[in-house]
Amino acid sequence: MIAPSPEDEAALDATKAPLMEHLLELRKRLIWAVISFGLCFVICFAFSTQIFNILTAPLHDALRGRSNDHMIYTALTEVFFTKVKIGMFGGICLGFPAIAAQLWIFVAPGLYKHEKNAFWPFLVATPFMFALGACFVYFIMLPFSIMFFAGYQTATTDSAIGIELQAKVSEYLSLVMTLIFAFGLTFQLPVLLSLLGKVGIVTSAGLREMRRYAIVGLFAVAAIFTPPDAISMLALAVPLVLLYEISIFSVKMIERTRAKEDAARAAKDLTPA
Repeated sequence: MIAPSPEDEAALDATKAPLMEHLLELRKRLIWAVISFGLCFVICFAFSTQIFNILTAPLHDALRGRSNDHMIYTALTEVFFTKVKIGMFGGICLGFPAIAAQLWIFVAPGLYKHEKNAFWPFLVATPFMFALGACFVYFIMLPFSIMFFAGYQTATTDSAIGIELQAKVSEYLSLVMTLIFAFGLTFQLPVLLSLLGKVGIVTSAGLREMRRYAIVGLFAVAAIFTPPDAISMLALAVPLVLLYEISIFSVKMIERTRAKEDAARAAKDLTPA
């Protein structure tokens, strides 16, 4: 890690404050974060029907033209509380930049300048990787899974009763939102491992040595976060293994950059004034 310069030390000392001031600042940031979430929740709840139509589009495409191209609800309050869940889901996703900004405003004064510069790429990569995971669910996994499971429908015949999909509003939306959060969070793997590599906690060589154990662990994580079927588990496990390999490459690049910076710094120190 880069040693702080006297200027960095002086800048950090200037931000020191009593514990009570830090607590008051934390309360202020939490209040703004809650307000940000609340405003985004209200906006998303107001547009919950449009968001609902977007989230159910893969199911609608799979059932288009069939008699069961609709959804059902079996409890009086089911649709209302589903829209509340949509509002909360959208509030978290839409409000994340503002919430993360409040967290950064609270933490940033306690970091050196070079530490702030080092964290910026990870702050940008976090929402990008979450969006990438969500897009993977919506455009790839979900349509394939719906087509696969909807294929188990059978028509009624003289000798056998038919089987028809009747999707419930709450169950379908809970499944979709769970998958989006699960994939969005697990797609943070390269960000997390790269950050750990940046601070020197993990190395690319260590990640390579732990590859076989990591693969087993990633399959276990996929089994926990996805519905109890092999298709969903593999749909998450395979990308996670690929992301783990990308993480090894990313940490290797960080190590090369650090080695070049250390060599340049050593050469500068050896250069006579």
